[in-house]
Amino acid sequence: MLARLEERRSSPLRCLVEPGPTDTELSRMLSLAARVPDHGRLTPWRFIVVAGDARRELGERLDALYARQNAELPASKGDMWTLYLMRAPVTVVLVSRPDPASKVPEWNQVLSCGAASMGLTVAASAMGFATQWLLKWPGRDPDAAALLGVGATERIAGFIHVGRPAMIVEDRPRPALDEVVRFWSPDQSISNETPWASGSERE
Repeated sequence: MLARLEERRSSPLRCLVEPGPTDTELSRMLSLAARVPDHGRLTPWRFIVVAGDARRELGERLDALYARQNAELPASKGDMWTLYLMRAPVTVVLVSRPDPASKVPEWNQVLSCGAASMGLTVAASAMGFATQWLLKWPGRDPDAAALLGVGATERIAGFIHVGRPAMIVEDRPRPALDEVVRFWSPDQSISNETPWASGSERE
């Protein structure tokens, strides 16, 4: 498990190929992704799976919407979202749906959604697949989200594309621990009057 975590990395969409996960593999993958911290057991997220012929159908609808929104779009770009969705065998759309009426802070609920995304990428890696987590125009535009059945009170957290890795991509540089880890000590407390800018140091 530790070795898998150490080797997990995102793969470019062009490197995700068939065969994709079977129904049984996908079900297991999503079950593992759902095992995340969830304060209040609210399940403030859900999954939408886009696979098989549905990829092309959704892509064509997105292309039509994008063309209506971008009248100057060149003809060569007319099928860009169809090609985008056809690249990976399976795409899982993660939807954040926090409950504003809950006593659980909305931020906690959003973090749970992010954990589900990460859980999915780790589960896929453990099962021999690769993923890329993207959030392009279809995930940011409300009309595009509506085509997916995403409601007005929901928000797309990402498109997680899943497939077999056509190649093992070179790992990107990771942050050095001394850049992102601090052990707290009393002299590091900040008062309400202390100006603080990201990356700055206290004097």
